[in-house]
Amino acid sequence: MRVADCFGPDRPVISFEFSPPKTDKGFESLYRTVRELKRLEPAYVSVTYGAGGSTRRKTVDIVSRIQREIGITAMAHLTCVCAQEDELASLLDRLEREGIENVLALSGDPPRDQPDHDRSEDAFQFASQLTEFIRSRWDFCLAGGCYPETHPTAASPEADLASLKAKVDAGADVLVSQLFFDNASYFGFVDRARAAGIEVPIVPGIMPVVSTANIRRIAALCESQIPEDLDRELSRVEGDGARTLEVGIEWATMQCRELLAGGAPGIHFYTLNRSPATRRIHASLFGSP
Repeated sequence: MRVADCFGPDRPVISFEFSPPKTDKGFESLYRTVRELKRLEPAYVSVTYGAGGSTRRKTVDIVSRIQREIGITAMAHLTCVCAQEDELASLLDRLEREGIENVLALSGDPPRDQPDHDRSEDAFQFASQLTEFIRSRWDFCLAGGCYPETHPTAASPEADLASLKAKVDAGADVLVSQLFFDNASYFGFVDRARAAGIEVPIVPGIMPVVSTANIRRIAALCESQIPEDLDRELSRVEGDGARTLEVGIEWATMQCRELLAGGAPGIHFYTLNRSPATRRIHASLFGSP
């Protein structure tokens, strides 16, 4: 199924994101989590692509297995950093052979050991260029990333929005947002995107807090602001994993309920390869399956 065809007025599109594990035990846990979340009937799941394309083979293997063996529509992330056209074409050909219809085209991050990687050596420097390349030769449904609080490397919010419009004009069918914790950021961003002529679905990305230290690290990397109310609650329960989880679930549930009531076309959950928090939030929103 093509993800863009899932959107409509009847039911919000719920999706989950996973990352390739580093160990064999991690793979066993990942597939167990995916099977647990299948009961929630997600429209699709996506699998990330490591910095510098470091997990490219694992990503293709995982999406293929999820779709073939578990029976959930899968979307493969694909980045163009540290990649040449022939490498990208080979991966896209394989995805096509495996029956994968959906790709999330991203610029991507350089490898950790190459923070100063020269992007001029890559086939493409921007996600819009990768999107255009894919659209020119393959018939995938294409998704793109977007940043309610502005991409960290963008010169300005206006420049970031212009880049996003270029990505949509190049062929992106759906946009999935970076994580955020203040819904005003999402709603304001959608208003600006619509005013700029971007009409495709813009799906909010939500990451339930399961660890205070982890979420602060991730938020800093993404330059996503943690609201004072949430930060205060996290500080109050810091060091207590169970209470931190409860704060995270309560906040994410509030976010999702408000987003859907405000017209968001769905929710994309950043699961961190775990199911308990996502299952509880989903149950609060839609009831137990």
